[in-house]
This record gives sequence, structure tokens and C-alpha cells, in this order.
Amino acid sequence: MKNIPNQIAMDGTAASGKTTVGKIVAEKLGYLFFDTGIMYRVAAYGAYQKLHDISDEKKVSEVVESMDIALENDTVNGVTNVLLDGQNITDRLHLPEVDKIVSTVAAYPAVRAALTMQQRKIGLRGRVVMVGRDIGTVVMPDAEMKIYLEASPETRAKRRYQENLSKHIESETYEMILADIIKRDKNDRERTVAPLRPADDAVIIHTDEYTAAEVAEQIFALMD
Repeated sequence: MKNIPNQIAMDGTAASGKTTVGKIVAEKLGYLFFDTGIMYRVAAYGAYQKLHDISDEKKVSEVVESMDIALENDTVNGVTNVLLDGQNITDRLHLPEVDKIVSTVAAYPAVRAALTMQQRKIGLRGRVVMVGRDIGTVVMPDAEMKIYLEASPETRAKRRYQENLSKHIESETYEMILADIIKRDKNDRERTVAPLRPADDAVIIHTDEYTAAEVAEQIFALMD
């Protein structure tokens, strides 16, 4: 690889493979991997725990602005632990109740503003693969490489269903997950603040027929 970018912005729809692909790319380059979606999940989880009803934007934003969010590398297990107010909540961030509200919480302007500033500071340090929904368009519009991953709702629902089964989460059927993904796509694309869309200069990769490793190889090929 001859043209290795200092910053890689990777966006895409839910369950399109961003996290897995991003980790592969970051590990091979020796870069920091930062899944910004985790921060919105922390915001959603914390707001749900304190308010339960997340329909009041002002109250949700106040809760998020007061949060103490920290990331901790777990080198033994190869994961990043997420701490909220000093408590490890990593295994709670993909619970069904969080899945259902994260798009709503993420659409609140004050929530996005509070979290975007933290994300941008990390991105500006360089040597980073940053994954999310608006990295190439909002957080790092000047990133040297922008990737957008897409897959059909059916493929993504199947992936999420299999992932839940592997974690012994059996509260949702494939059909329920599919309906939720379609709803989340609509919310993400139609929100007025930072809607989900590829950056004008992003490379779009459809991941339906490819493994994460194969998608990563396509990205590495762009650096040759």
C-alpha cells in the first residue's frame, strides 16, 4: 500500500458491516478504531435509564450533556469497553430497547452537537478509522479517505439476528429486526440534522455478497 490515508471516515447503514470492516482495516494499519455509533448508543441507554420516555428533547439533551463517557481498551479480549459514569455498560449497548430509540436520540441537535465535538477532536489526531453515520459528511468532511457501506435490509436483518443469537439475545425474531431496520433507515435518512447519506466523494461499497475481510481488501486496494 502506497497511499495510506491519515484519516479514514467510514459511514453506512445499520448492520452493513462498518464495525467489523473498520476493525480489520484499523488493525492492519495500526490505527485507532473508533465506532462513533457507540457514543449515540451510550446516550440512548443513559437517557432511557434516567427518563425512560425519551420524547422530550430538552430533557434528553440535558442528560447527555451531563454524562461522563470513557473508552477503555481491553487488550486481552480485543474490544473497547465503554464506561458511563464509571460503570462498564459495553454489554448493554445493543439491547433491543436501545436499538429502538437510538435513531431518535441521535436526531436531537443538542445531543449530536455535544457528541460531535468529542468525535472531531479524536479524528483530528490522525491515524484513525472512524466509523458512524455522518463521519464523512459532518464529523470529518476533510478526511483523506471516505467509505460508505450499504447492504439490503434483508441481509442486514439476517446479520443482526445471527449476532443476537450468538449473544443469547432471543427476544426479537428476524421479522421484527427487519421491520426495525427499515424504520431506522427511514429515520436516519429523513432526519433534518446530519441525515444519513454518502459524502459526495465517498467510495460506495455494497456488502451483501462479501465477507468483512473481502470488503476490507477492497478498501486496501484503493490505497495501492
